Amino acid sequence: MPLSAHASATLVLGLPLVGSSLAQMALHVADTVMMGWYGVAPLAALVLGSSSFFILYVFGSGFAKAVLPLVAQARATGDEAQVRRDARMGLWLSAGFGALIYPVFWYSGPILRTLHQTEEVAALAEAYLRIAGLGMVPALWIAVLQSWLAALGRTQAVLWVTLVALGLNVALNWALIFGNWGAPELGVRGAAIATVLVQIAAMVILAAYATWLPALRPYRLFRRFWRMDGPALRGVFRLGWPIGLTGIAEGGMFEASAIMMGWVGTVELAAHGIALEAAAVAFMVHVGLSSAATIRVAGFAGARDARALRDAAGVALALSLVVALAVTAAFVIWPEAIIGLFVDQAKPGSSGILAFGVVLLAVAALFQLADAMQVMALGLLRGVQDTRVPMALAAVSYWGIGIPASYVLAFPLGYGGVGLWFGLTLGLVAAGGSLMLRFWLLAPKPGVAPEPSL
Repeated sequence: MPLSAHASATLVLGLPLVGSSLAQMALHVADTVMMGWYGVAPLAALVLGSSSFFILYVFGSGFAKAVLPLVAQARATGDEAQVRRDARMGLWLSAGFGALIYPVFWYSGPILRTLHQTEEVAALAEAYLRIAGLGMVPALWIAVLQSWLAALGRTQAVLWVTLVALGLNVALNWALIFGNWGAPELGVRGAAIATVLVQIAAMVILAAYATWLPALRPYRLFRRFWRMDGPALRGVFRLGWPIGLTGIAEGGMFEASAIMMGWVGTVELAAHGIALEAAAVAFMVHVGLSSAATIRVAGFAGARDARALRDAAGVALALSLVVALAVTAAFVIWPEAIIGLFVDQAKPGSSGILAFGVVLLAVAALFQLADAMQVMALGLLRGVQDTRVPMALAAVSYWGIGIPASYVLAFPLGYGGVGLWFGLTLGLVAAGGSLMLRFWLLAPKPGVAPEPSL
């Protein structure tokens, strides 16, 4: 297969996933923007609360991410029963995780106060999390269903459902945060209620689509759903828990950065959240391309086509590189305009958020390539079912390098929030380089059949 054909196939599969990832991120951006219009302290609480929710969601979503390569490989070998079994046990594991983790949300206030967050911000964040935590199971089920549909080539359905969810989220936020259209003014609680309602709606739509679409009916996804499937459960768990911990390693670094930025100040924490949102929007493009790379590499691994596997990986990386360079240029040329989208400059404290956010966005431009490299490498490694070594590499990069460097630069060396972000950059560079090296050392050479590594 020529490289141009690989590029075309990757884009056909990946562009809807990119759009879905961007729309998913836009849900969080909408919350941040609208809460930024509402007030500085509620915005800081939302940043803290949503980042706390996200770190736990990332851990639980490891099972959903495991479904993607498992189903793609089962489909490539024509095993329809395994396609159903892997997805069904992914749903089981996700539901169990969501139920077990909810007490953390309920008692989040004392945890945040122990981490030296201000009383006002901790109380508001707890109020947010007690409601938002109810959406963990629907959110994880959405992730499993999205992986299952994507692995079956139904990426456009994933995109359209996410776009519907985005529109619904904005409307509910407008009503429940600000008290418009006769609704009560609930602030951060309104944002949490809107998020949970949107998650439930999206879950129901995806489940209905997976069940009733004629082309998908033969898979009978929910057939005998109540019955445990031991081998499939173990397979998804074995592949998924390292993926979840890898996400925890990266997400934990950014959560720790939010905690430490809270020590710097409330305005700095709000600016930190905005700059991260802007960087995360760009990151979602790479997430979509990474998922497409996972599906294609898993399919070629199942077909034992080493040449096609390596070519598909190289083309996906080239596409990601183009995006990283474009985003870097945008962050350098238009930082004020980007940060300005998130704040109402008439509000008190907004000028400080804008000024500090512009500085942080300049630092974000430095780590675009490394951030793209690490997420693409993880997607490629999942395609060949290698998750445990990447987990260790990520842990060392983020917790052994990124977090200590952030703390030392921010506080003992006195560089504050800017030094904190330079530490994040060092962690991402270490992860991107080590994970990319791991994939190319592991990827089979032409003439040698791929051997999945669990």
